[in-house]
Amino acid sequence: MRIGVDTGGTFTDFVLWDGKSISTYKVLSTPDDPSRAILQGLDSLEPKEVVHGSTVATNALLEQKGARTAFVTTKGFEDLLAIGRQNREQLYDLLATPRIKLVPSELTFGLPERILFDGSVEQSLSDSAIDDLAIKLRNQGVESVAVCLLHSYANPSHEKKIGHGLDGLFVSLSHEVLPEYREFERASTTVANAYLTPLMARYLKDLEQKIAGVKLRVFQSNAGSISATTAANSAIQTVLSGPAGGVVGAAAVAAEAGIERVISFDMGGTSTDVALYDGKFTYTNESNIGGFPIRVPMLDIHSVGSGGGSIAYIDSAGALRVGPHSAGARPGPICYGEGEDLTVTDANLLLGRIDPEHFLEGRMSLDLIRTEDFAARFAKKLGVSVERTAKAIIDIANSNMERAIRAVSVERGQDPRDFALVSFGGAGAQHACELADRLEIDTVIVPPHASVLSAVGMLIADCVRDYSRSVLSVDAEQVFRELENHAKRDFSDEGYEEVFLECSIDLRYRGQSHEITIPYSEQKGFSAHHRKLYGYDHQGREVEQVTARVKAIAKLDKIKPTALYNSEEASNVYIPKGRRSNRDSAGNLLLKKA
Repeated sequence: MRIGVDTGGTFTDFVLWDGKSISTYKVLSTPDDPSRAILQGLDSLEPKEVVHGSTVATNALLEQKGARTAFVTTKGFEDLLAIGRQNREQLYDLLATPRIKLVPSELTFGLPERILFDGSVEQSLSDSAIDDLAIKLRNQGVESVAVCLLHSYANPSHEKKIGHGLDGLFVSLSHEVLPEYREFERASTTVANAYLTPLMARYLKDLEQKIAGVKLRVFQSNAGSISATTAANSAIQTVLSGPAGGVVGAAAVAAEAGIERVISFDMGGTSTDVALYDGKFTYTNESNIGGFPIRVPMLDIHSVGSGGGSIAYIDSAGALRVGPHSAGARPGPICYGEGEDLTVTDANLLLGRIDPEHFLEGRMSLDLIRTEDFAARFAKKLGVSVERTAKAIIDIANSNMERAIRAVSVERGQDPRDFALVSFGGAGAQHACELADRLEIDTVIVPPHASVLSAVGMLIADCVRDYSRSVLSVDAEQVFRELENHAKRDFSDEGYEEVFLECSIDLRYRGQSHEITIPYSEQKGFSAHHRKLYGYDHQGREVEQVTARVKAIAKLDKIKPTALYNSEEASNVYIPKGRRSNRDSAGNLLLKKA
């Protein structure tokens, strides 16, 4: 038995494959200890393998509750993290919020050493400098260390030396986390990994002990899973694992429906995640999680703080706002019986879009009378009716989500009208049709397992690992061979002998500062890719190879697609006037313009 587990802010979802069919269920999440909800869901089951999408790293980064971390760099570059790229999200805001600091100034250390861009050593690193550093770190009570030396991607010898000299501490070395040039992104990603790794390592070790004998794999942001051992040392790879599972599930739905181009729309209790799929996954190497820049391969997913639990409130100017704060699982929306803040779920209930007696397939009833009482008091503050208040909450939430969909389509040069919208997540079906109407999308697909589709994606996804290295001053062909051999060794150690390799490369015109990632076999068509993305090209200008990338994939035994969509009925789907519904042969609910 294989089980996919998606830990969300409100619910923990389970999808079970017993070799013949799939069954699904949910339990309320336990944010203080996510493993409690997992153990509750696994009670009385005897799975052979669990694929877990974890929010442990994400929440620790957003809430800044990671390990006490030190930052070690080349002497003279101690202010690297503070200076950054000098980007300002609000250019004209004179009181802009400073960048998040995961490492305080007193835990930043510069070592006397220097490696040049070509890997040659200008100043050697002494053993005494490392010994002195180790003493300082232990005196400061440091638990984890991020090491990012200048040009270590070209020659990691000094970083390796530091790693050996700091025995007993969690150590993240930048040449292992991100062996690419651009020292700020390399440093910030390494710091984030060091900040999160001790927490993730403890969590996974504890979970493995509690489910002893079960093979545990962890889902990543790149739409594949890795072993728990690897994840324990690479926590940064898991920060968007939940949303990535949804995109994999949406791709499977699209394949079953015979539709090649879809936009995934995952509306949960806390947030909404959207992504574009046009027959292949769309990746990005850069992201910003909670204001902290990280650079790892991940699906190109846009998230907004708009979910079923998003709280409606009146701001200081008297305007109605919705989100990003969420009621979560505790206390939850008003209709759950404990919450006292009006949420999007409450608004849907008030408008009759949710059946209070059949929520979660009847396993949970909603308190409509209590919701009406709290809503009446809230509406009185606005000076409008309860119905108008509920509609306004829905409109604001829909506007936030519409902007997110436009960000992954229109802003990427794609027309959303050319795509179908795959709606999933616990709250997606109440909003999908209205969003499709706003975007002039013809077809909305609601799969039977819509509320747990992220867990479905985790269950069916392959094992995937990404490898990269800068090639600005070295032979790219040689680097590709080394990366491919590295990938084969790693997968062989985990018991996978057959590995599929996908090679891509970051290219740019000489003089540019940012690159485009394209398949290695298509690098001669770089100008065409550039023109499609930006609307122009520079024919005749020299093209530079910047970073070699290898994606290694070990295919798992495939679950029969028809088994994904059995007799479970999609419930609480809001279908406005102007849409007709029917089911396809796979059991998906298709909502088309009349």
